[in-house]
Amino acid sequence: MPPTPPAIRLLVPANIRHNSGGNVYNAALAEGLEQLGTEVTIQPVSGDWPVASKEERRRLAGLLTSGTAAPAGTITIVDGLVASGAPEAMEAAAAGGQAPWVLMHMPLDDHPDLEARSLRAAAGVICTSGSAAAEITRRHGLSGVRAALPGTERGPLAHGSEPPHLLAVAALLPNKDQLILLAALARLKDLDWTAALVGSATADPDYARQVVAAVDRHGLGGRVQLPGELTGDALEQQWLAADLSLLVSRVEAFGMAVTESIARGVPVIVRAGTGAVEALGQGAEPQPGHGNGAEPALPGAAVELGSAPAGPDTTGGEASESAEGNPEPLAALLRSWLTDPSVRAEWRRRALAGRELLPGWDATARRVLGYVAPEAAPGSHSSHRPADGE
Repeated sequence: MPPTPPAIRLLVPANIRHNSGGNVYNAALAEGLEQLGTEVTIQPVSGDWPVASKEERRRLAGLLTSGTAAPAGTITIVDGLVASGAPEAMEAAAAGGQAPWVLMHMPLDDHPDLEARSLRAAAGVICTSGSAAAEITRRHGLSGVRAALPGTERGPLAHGSEPPHLLAVAALLPNKDQLILLAALARLKDLDWTAALVGSATADPDYARQVVAAVDRHGLGGRVQLPGELTGDALEQQWLAADLSLLVSRVEAFGMAVTESIARGVPVIVRAGTGAVEALGQGAEPQPGHGNGAEPALPGAAVELGSAPAGPDTTGGEASESAEGNPEPLAALLRSWLTDPSVRAEWRRRALAGRELLPGWDATARRVLGYVAPEAAPGSHSSHRPADGE
């Protein structure tokens, strides 16, 4: 029988208020750890993270080094968005023998020098996807970077809609690239479909206004809903009505909306070259001979969006709806799905099969506990060799 797990303190950014994947992961991880008998405290840290003010970084250092901040023996895990921009605080904690772990949801594009210092001062680095772990290893030359992939709660099966309903669940942010999705949908106005872009319009109000303007410019007001951020039953109703979901982010460490979709039997289109492909692979059916050149059967598809084409936009918009992509391949893939019943049926079958393959949040919690306190973890990972980018 393993010993009682130590208490865990999870420091999270207080400035991320929308329903981000990081916030969902942190809350689900805490709940999973508590179900394993671990006492967990989630402590929001005020600041304009990832690079907060000098005073905010000083306060973080106090949280990490003060003997009264947490009971003796408590293990501290710091969200990477907080840790990456505050190397002085991380180094001070390490110098005092209180080095915290870092939970990285996504490597930061800016300030790689600060990120490198922070991660080198950590007791260990846990990434929420294999692609993020591989990138952190490559970028900073770290060894022993761990991965703990998100779990998924099984949702009720979607019943779909007539005409088909397309769903994109993501905050309205430039990285999520709703503009390229709208440009693709504008090329499909001759077909029957509806769509909903569900996500916060307050995370980046300027970009949200661009999305609203694009819906109007493309004449999609009667087809595309922009309901804002939804939770609970309102979000579940969107999932139940969905026939296909999309996550076309330019950069994505994992993309929990992908596995949430598969968990409801809804296939997904993701952008090739992002961590969302890894999420899609969580629900992939292994094929005979897989590992010897056979590709797994994905519950959806990954599409190359490349660079935006030069010249005028034939849909009546500007020269490019997205600074970093071409909507044509996405429009072609959607047209194939919408017009070929056999494609729709096969993707749905794969999504239903993939639903049975997804791990739960209990697996995520056991893995994290196995990293930070292997002697106390059920089914201890103490003999598990952490592999960079596993």
